[in-house]
Amino acid sequence: MQMKTLATIRNLDFTFEHSPARIISNRNCPEIKLAGLTVGPFEEGNEYETYYWIALELDKSGIAHFREDENLGVAKLNKVQWTERVQTPGQISKLPEEFYPKLRRCLAELKREASKSPEKVLEHERGKHLTRDIVNSRLRKIISIASAPAQTEQVLKNLTEEERFLYGQLYTLINDWRTQILEYDEVKE
Repeated sequence: MQMKTLATIRNLDFTFEHSPARIISNRNCPEIKLAGLTVGPFEEGNEYETYYWIALELDKSGIAHFREDENLGVAKLNKVQWTERVQTPGQISKLPEEFYPKLRRCLAELKREASKSPEKVLEHERGKHLTRDIVNSRLRKIISIASAPAQTEQVLKNLTEEERFLYGQLYTLINDWRTQILEYDEVKE
């Protein structure tokens, strides 16, 4: 099951890397030709949409930057964590689009920044703490609903793709276990 989970997370991450992302050009830049792909030209201050992996490279090179709403940061994690905490135990709040891929990239960026700048270490630690709190809270809720009878789409609508996969695996495992335990008519006496 661990390999299946890892493959599923990698597949979802691959899909995220190839999903559209919004960027804003930092400067004028001519057309850039890549293997079978052309991006640009870019005019300073204009907004463009491209694949996330291309947007990341344009960001790294200083040609463009992500729109503010495209990325997660500690402030957004704070908001997600607060929202998750105020939900009743059976309720799961809706997460921002592509939450988990963005979360992994946010934590990696905070770690890079912390390694370069001592004043960023606390922000990295805060990000890790918020992440653990969000994940643990949602995990408890997913386990709870996976232990109950089959859920309606209304209950599951706020789960991310990663969480839906986990819910499905847990639901199957728990129900198989429950069936085995409750099969008392086949017990040898």
